[in-house]
Amino acid sequence: MTDRQYWIGVVSRQHVQVGVNGGFVQLNHGKKAPLQKLKAGDGFVYYSPKTSYPDGEPLQMFTAIAIVKGGEVYQGDMGADFHPFRLDVTYLPARETPIQPLIDKLSFIKDKTHWGAAFRFGNLKVPAQDFKIIAQAMGCDFEQEFGE
Repeated sequence: MTDRQYWIGVVSRQHVQVGVNGGFVQLNHGKKAPLQKLKAGDGFVYYSPKTSYPDGEPLQMFTAIAIVKGGEVYQGDMGADFHPFRLDVTYLPARETPIQPLIDKLSFIKDKTHWGAAFRFGNLKVPAQDFKIIAQAMGCDFEQEFGE
């Protein structure tokens, strides 16, 4: 039995791409607390409701998947006196995947009609089985990458 946990972060695709290019995750407009929950070896996936924040086009896709490297939460410098907190991860090869075909299969989405409510806090822990469904839809070999 592993103590690995699985997480979803809610971020626009544009911001996800900044993290992918830099090898880090960043949550809730750069807050430190959500990142402190993540530990080395944890699985992490980004869900992007929009292409960009705040006025992007609707997207509703899982846009990147990673394994947390561990280490310390640190602050980056994005200019304009913005220093968001970050945590290093290893991104896995994956394809963006729409959420719509997965909604009925995901147990963390309790209300299948108002499914967006599950993402309202910007980050959440999900069961391994749900993460596996997402990972496989994104083209990742869950057993190989996460050993479960």
